[in-house]
Amino acid sequence: MTSEGAPGVETTPPRATAPTRTTCPYCGVGCGVLATPDGAGGAEIAGDPNHPANFGRLCSKGTALGETLGLDGRLLHPMRRQADGSFARVSWDSALDEIAGRLAAIVARDGPDAVAFYLSGQLLTEDYYVANKLMKGFIGSANVDTNSRLCMASAVAGHKRAFGADVVPGCYEDLDLADLIVLVGSNAAWCHPVLYRRIMRNREARGAKLVVIDTRQTASTEDADLFLQIAPGGDQALFSGLLAHLAATGAVDADFVAQHTSGFDVALDAARRLAPDAASTARLTGLAESDVSAFFALFAETPRVVTAFSQGVNQSAQGTDKTNAILNCHLATGRIGRTGAGPFSLTGQPNAMGGREVGGLANTLAAHMGFEPESIERVGRFWRAPRMATQEGLKAVQMFDAVAQGKIKALWIAGTNPAASLPDADAVREALGGLELLIVSDNVRITDTIGGGAHILLPAQAWGEKSGTVTNSERRISRQRAFLAPPGETRPDWAIFADVGRRMGFDGFSFSSAAAVFAEHAALSAFENADARAFDIGGLAQLSESAYAALEPTQWPVRHGEAQGRARLFAEGGFCTPAGRAHFAAPATPRLAEALTPDFPLRLNTGRVRDQWHTMTRSGASVRLANHTLEPYVDIHPDDAATTHVVDNGFARVATARGACVLRVRVTTRQARGQLFAPIHWTDQTAAQARIGALVGPHVDPVSGQPESKATPAAIAPHAFARQGFLLSRRPLTPPGRAWWARAAIRKGYGYLLASDADNLEWIEALRSLAPHAEAVEFCDAARGLYRAALFADDQIELLLALGPTPVSWEPWLDFFAAEHLPAGPRFAFLSQGTRAGGGDASPVVCACHNVSAAKIEAAISEGCRDATQIGAVLRAGTNCGSCLPEIRRMLAQAGRTPS
Repeated sequence: MTSEGAPGVETTPPRATAPTRTTCPYCGVGCGVLATPDGAGGAEIAGDPNHPANFGRLCSKGTALGETLGLDGRLLHPMRRQADGSFARVSWDSALDEIAGRLAAIVARDGPDAVAFYLSGQLLTEDYYVANKLMKGFIGSANVDTNSRLCMASAVAGHKRAFGADVVPGCYEDLDLADLIVLVGSNAAWCHPVLYRRIMRNREARGAKLVVIDTRQTASTEDADLFLQIAPGGDQALFSGLLAHLAATGAVDADFVAQHTSGFDVALDAARRLAPDAASTARLTGLAESDVSAFFALFAETPRVVTAFSQGVNQSAQGTDKTNAILNCHLATGRIGRTGAGPFSLTGQPNAMGGREVGGLANTLAAHMGFEPESIERVGRFWRAPRMATQEGLKAVQMFDAVAQGKIKALWIAGTNPAASLPDADAVREALGGLELLIVSDNVRITDTIGGGAHILLPAQAWGEKSGTVTNSERRISRQRAFLAPPGETRPDWAIFADVGRRMGFDGFSFSSAAAVFAEHAALSAFENADARAFDIGGLAQLSESAYAALEPTQWPVRHGEAQGRARLFAEGGFCTPAGRAHFAAPATPRLAEALTPDFPLRLNTGRVRDQWHTMTRSGASVRLANHTLEPYVDIHPDDAATTHVVDNGFARVATARGACVLRVRVTTRQARGQLFAPIHWTDQTAAQARIGALVGPHVDPVSGQPESKATPAAIAPHAFARQGFLLSRRPLTPPGRAWWARAAIRKGYGYLLASDADNLEWIEALRSLAPHAEAVEFCDAARGLYRAALFADDQIELLLALGPTPVSWEPWLDFFAAEHLPAGPRFAFLSQGTRAGGGDASPVVCACHNVSAAKIEAAISEGCRDATQIGAVLRAGTNCGSCLPEIRRMLAQAGRTPS
């Protein structure tokens, strides 16, 4: 619904006789999607075969997008917190007038730096642009940062230090044409599976080699020709050693270095002091000297090398130095911007790059300009801005420190959940409660951040409802297009920011559409550019509404008069520094931010699982995605498990100096000794005691401001519960008492894995309080320690509880729970039998794309399937995104088959 006085806010998507071409909202691969509404609020999803990022392929998460489009839990109307802490619906006019008035009053009283915006890499470029214009040009502060600070800031800082600009020089086609691909700190098989399949096809068709450098064994390491299990923090030592080796063996491109770079001698001297040879490099990195030598030789002898890096490099207190150590090796060999050769930063979020293009980070202005006086003046003149920010703002961790200190009085958070995702997340949530004004724009009603003390909630449109652009990892701008009518009173984020700007009395915010915002953004990129800035999309500045609607995926730069962009940059120099030369940076000696202590003797590494995304707001709604990993866990090596007395499939308390979690234990040799791994996805909305962000220390890279999320000192100890089981519910709830729980999507409701010390009486009383009018039935087998209870409403199950001394699977009960009408018969007998008609497959899902369980794959192997290709032919498993292929190959190997 359009609020009064808001011109041109689109309220319905255009009618289409064919599927809508749009872009996936998950990672930075930026896959094209074909979405066909099903008439019931959802859509059928397929990959777009004409999109150059994916050519029709989608990963498991993208394939399941149609299952995530419901309105359960959606924020549909503006809300204001009441005196008793509850939220009440208010009008858009009331909410926006209050925001505009209170922001203006705080700025007048305390100055513009008392206000801050914290944005998301999942916003569209148009959303980002209007927010940054409002804050940096009109409110007058650069206190705008984004959760991209948590994933891409070190890559950005490294690119700017080396190239003079935040530019990824290569393209996805290089992954098809390289003869050596080096993955550094990237489990691309799970986190960027569509790109990983391109790497695998190159390997199969052209014989390309794959080197994986990581601190732990992942799905990506299983396909590697060489796996380097590096010690935490060792990346710049490894690539410094490589630089020294390249110089010693004559592999440096002396002409490229002389003509197009500066600082080589200083960087080489530093590399030689740090890691002069393979032996010293091995000592610094915890690697075998033979493996180091093999990697050095492969890199030196292979002209077409792509080094792709991601969070294992970025999320470090030395992430910028790690990035530059990698870039140094490519600059030294001239392997940059050439076909099949170059460094490649794999972006974490769908529009982290688009946000950076418009100044989404606190240390940048729009259009890749910085806070040099001439840039401040140029942007201010273009915007006709009355109050330009004149210095860098606070980066994310600094920003929330300023909130805690009372320096920031008002904070507007859009599309992200910092009370779960930032380091030291408990302190962040506590700080939010002290704000004078906390505004949250989101599409869900409750998050850890909203629960931290939000005053005003603004309902934002979600994927499928909003329209705009995103930029992927290869600098390709693609359209996200609406294919669903926006529900309730939801609005695009850009329109919300623009409306507040108008209500604060500012000119320059009368945008009629997302296309109008994009046109201004494109025009600014070309304004007084003269090829000085690589980011230039001036050739798109004059697009009509219809041309913008039909915009094909386009790589930048696209300058005035150009019909298309450029796939590769810098092969012939032309860097974005004043002299046009790239700069070699000398990395510091490797050092982790925190030392181990007797109290915290292990390193906690954090990351993602295959089928979930961030805090599961979207992906958690899919039943098939939930089935791969149902609960939060911690991985530990068997030797460390024996020392700390934790057991496989038991529970453990993982603690750091900041907080503690209780997690399921997975004992595995895939985890390195001395290290733990735990995924980041669970929040207080989806689990008890599993917010991993609360454990991570707030130490940041001094250049990028990115936190070190991969090496926090930690301790682990056993944590026992008397009983374990599950609770199935028709609606979301918080399990009663002191139970440990984790929530997952199931058909027709919500499933909660449980662990508890409560007795049967406590449980049945708690269940009755949740559904007081339902009929309660109990079953108890004291000899085996089994307890079941169910609440029935008419002939449906409202709640179903099962507990036992060991984990209890809910699989045999799911058909009964999902049934609209239960079979006739005594309900006590139903509880006591514990089976369902036709049996059940209680094994985990291996292939989420085609919903193929481990049991089905095991059966196919026993029936004669000898390799992954045969499994795919019989079950289709592994034939879409391929992220399950490593697991399928492991199962084949365990069965004595030879994987293909």
